[in-house]
Amino acid sequence: MMEGKETLDKARERIIETIAQNIHLYGLTSSAGRQYGTLFFHDEPMTLDDMTEELGMSKTSMSTSVRALADLKLVERAWVRGVRKDLYQVKDDWYQSFINLFSIKWRRSISHHSVAVRKSLRELEQLKKDPNISEELLEMVKSDIQKLKYVRDYFDWLERFVDALEDHDIFDLVPLKEHDDSETE
Repeated sequence: MMEGKETLDKARERIIETIAQNIHLYGLTSSAGRQYGTLFFHDEPMTLDDMTEELGMSKTSMSTSVRALADLKLVERAWVRGVRKDLYQVKDDWYQSFINLFSIKWRRSISHHSVAVRKSLRELEQLKKDPNISEELLEMVKSDIQKLKYVRDYFDWLERFVDALEDHDIFDLVPLKEHDDSETE
């Protein structure tokens, strides 16, 4: 074995395990995290067979995980001349991967909440105009209208925040750190 290879493998394994422990933030399993970490350290794309052999997991499990990773745009298919099997590699831009994941999940949430709030506000505004409701109910309706307007404003803000991520305006507020390949920390 090459001198230092054990140290390199240990350092890589530490990062792979950390990814596996934290990948739940993306809604994925720890096995998908190990798969992602393994792909991250491979300089060449891998087939499902390669991953199965390296990780000791079933091909079905590998296939399910790689599909979930691809759906979140964390990995992508790669093409290599002469290779007929599907190859996968990590997408190199972690910043964009985060933006994609955050945007996909929050746009869905924004849409669901916005529809519910608009519908409820319409109904409550109609109810507020009803001359037959009690003063007590009218006060509750007015209070709920104010609460729903607050929720609406929050989701409007959140949509602008997601826009700032997708448009990369976020990097004006929180700039990317300049990377110098000659330095190691």
